[in-house]
Amino acid sequence: MEGATITREDGPSGGRWVLVRDGIEAEMTYSKLGTTTIIVDHTGVPDAFRGQGAGLALAERMIADMRAEGLRVIALCPFVKAQARKHPEWADVVE
Repeated sequence: MEGATITREDGPSGGRWVLVRDGIEAEMTYSKLGTTTIIVDHTGVPDAFRGQGAGLALAERMIADMRAEGLRVIALCPFVKAQARKHPEWADVVE
């Protein structure tokens, strides 16, 4: 998503990826399940970003981060589940 930045906030039990453009935020939240798996539970995209690829940008960043860290993802979030079906190349990360 052009003009946006994505950062990650990681805490002891979970965190989120945050996409910001023009002061507006979209987010993807997760919980940690042990030391090898996260559970992505929510993707929140404000109406101002709908149809502009904000959710996909967050998902792609999440996949890249989890690959780099060698972690697995359980997708409870309906959006991430749907994207994982469209992106079979994510199968190495998303259960």
